[in-house]
Amino acid sequence: MPLDAIDYQILELLQRQGRSSARAIAERVHLSPRATLARIRALEQQGHLRGYHAELDRALLGAHAAVFAEVALKDQRPATAALFERHALACPEVVACHLVSGRFDYLVRFCCRDLAHYHALTNAWLDQPLLGIEKIVTSTELKTVKEFSGFPLLGAPRRSG
Repeated sequence: MPLDAIDYQILELLQRQGRSSARAIAERVHLSPRATLARIRALEQQGHLRGYHAELDRALLGAHAAVFAEVALKDQRPATAALFERHALACPEVVACHLVSGRFDYLVRFCCRDLAHYHALTNAWLDQPLLGIEKIVTSTELKTVKEFSGFPLLGAPRRSG
């Protein structure tokens, strides 16, 4: 079933504030709480809503070093990429891993206790020849200017009125 403007409004509200009650969302989208809850459940069942998450303060919890790593593999074979991806998925310090085009293969974001922790981790990766890593180029995050875990719903139909 195609999404309408109200569905997109609900997704936008939940994306920004996942703990919003159906009643609070209903007020914003001008529906009854029951109708709003039915829409939310339908969005969940259709897979548009994959989960609800808490946003943690990593500085307060001790993960102080955020590092971006450009990872180049030694070859482009699917088996090499699959092995690297499985390794990245299993590493708790990897908070994002993207296959990209350009001069390197993956852009990986790490959150580590400190740079020594990151250095030890990536050295261990480089020491595993089966991972097929040619090189890792590191950029350390100095300050987060903007971060949002969702994405803009640019193609959403807008509700008139």
